[in-house]
Amino acid sequence: MAYQAEYIWIDGTEPTRKLRSKTRIVADGKKPPVWGFDGSSTNQATGHFSDCVLQPVFTCPDPLRGPNDVLVMCEVLNADMTPHPTNTRAAAVAVAKQFASFEPMFGIEQEYTFFQEGRPYGWPEVGFPAPQGPYYCGVGGAKMPGREIVEAHTLACLRAGLGIEGTNAEVMMGQWEFQIGILGTVEVGDQLWTARWLLERIAEDFGVDVSFDAKPIKGDWNGAGAHTNFSTKQMRASGGWDAIIAGCEALGTRVLEHIDNYGEGIKDRLTGAHETAPWSKFSYGVSDRGSSVRIPGGVARDKRGYLEDRRPNANVDPYVVARLMVETICGAATPTRTAAKKAPAKKVAAKKTTARKAPARR
Repeated sequence: MAYQAEYIWIDGTEPTRKLRSKTRIVADGKKPPVWGFDGSSTNQATGHFSDCVLQPVFTCPDPLRGPNDVLVMCEVLNADMTPHPTNTRAAAVAVAKQFASFEPMFGIEQEYTFFQEGRPYGWPEVGFPAPQGPYYCGVGGAKMPGREIVEAHTLACLRAGLGIEGTNAEVMMGQWEFQIGILGTVEVGDQLWTARWLLERIAEDFGVDVSFDAKPIKGDWNGAGAHTNFSTKQMRASGGWDAIIAGCEALGTRVLEHIDNYGEGIKDRLTGAHETAPWSKFSYGVSDRGSSVRIPGGVARDKRGYLEDRRPNANVDPYVVARLMVETICGAATPTRTAAKKAPAKKVAAKKTTARKAPARR
């Protein structure tokens, strides 16, 4: 029996790319083939030469349709089958191959905000809800709007076989988070984009929009990030502490390059308030959510594990953040650096927080 394949791709909308999708009926026993679309309608081509190509790269069960239907994440190619300028996955693939010996792994904490009728979901029509405090990981009453959407999305991700690791309500009312990992450099992007598509598609059924804006509400309200947890086999190994510190130091050498690629509106979010470090000052420390890069307390105790880059926005392209972190950290650890040569980033004021020793267990 023929089945439905939902082709998903990333468009050319600026400054923040959006997801597009369309359905193809595929004959029984056949794999989803290369397909095409009108790039002039997705900000990826002009009308006089509008054909773009969809190259399937990741397939999983479609949890919203029948048992044989699939979701198909695609790369966008030009008509000559070369990577389209909006295709950020191709560069991530190249870097993943280049530094494969480091076995880099990622977990991304995707925050987002539900909106309805132009305001965060559950907010009053006039004025504001109660101040932040009871919402983070909260339960009960009208203060937790959107939980039914979160539950449906979590179940859909599980049925699709995605690496979803958990969910929680976030600090601002109407704001939530899910985590995807632990996955490789390219795989984390494939699965996070697919999970984002599922979230937006499910929210449709509730008449709710999903915002990945970095600072969806101005003022004394938390922004939305995509904290990125990263490790190499050297960091995960016994005695990996030195590799973790070296990774933090490496991130401090390319501050502006990362900031410029960590999502639109990052300077509005990274202000030094609301559990962020100022975008213009780089810092790292143990268990410090006010630093650019946090080393979890458990990692400090075990002297091995991972680091958390807290700077990426909720609207970051996961292919880009993964590529940059591998390129920067693994490239710095390579005796003869073979990473793509780049013009040196402009220097910014860098504040390093000395990694503190965790207290002894009692």
